[in-house]
Amino acid sequence: MTKQLLRVKILKKLRTQKEVHRNKKSLLIKERLFRLSEFKRARVILFYLAFDGEVETRRMIEEAIALGKQIALPVIIRKTKALLPFLISNLEIHTEPGPYGIKQPQCSVCKKVPLKRIELAIIPGIAFDKTGNRLGRGKGYYDRFLKRLPKKIPTIGLAFDFQVSKRIPQSSCDIPVKKVLSA
Repeated sequence: MTKQLLRVKILKKLRTQKEVHRNKKSLLIKERLFRLSEFKRARVILFYLAFDGEVETRRMIEEAIALGKQIALPVIIRKTKALLPFLISNLEIHTEPGPYGIKQPQCSVCKKVPLKRIELAIIPGIAFDKTGNRLGRGKGYYDRFLKRLPKKIPTIGLAFDFQVSKRIPQSSCDIPVKKVLSA
């Protein structure tokens, strides 16, 4: 299956999944994430804000902040097609709608965090395979970000079971995550 066909198929499932199932599975994924040694050790964690049916991360972010973790969220820079991580301490106060309708940190009140300070990166995807290959939304933002991220930093994709395929078609610019958590 081509990337585009797989993307369309999985996006349809994401958008039509019942909210009660999405929330239940997201909670299971959160519990698995919070038990990982990578999560327990990390002081600065890059998350994403869920969009368009993705694994819900809002509760994860709020609980991680309550645990004393520093949380960064990406800011989309359309001109350079880059993601820049900014620290937030309150989702309601420090975020605003960004490009593509995805909430992101307010650059005027949030502090940019150097990539080397990130100790764990939680990465979204439309689909993943068991070896960590990921299929994004097709713009390459996260692939360019992952290419710049120091290799020693653990990267974890979050997915629902139907988002995990046997094999994802790959191109030379695709960057895999190190681990995928699903439910």
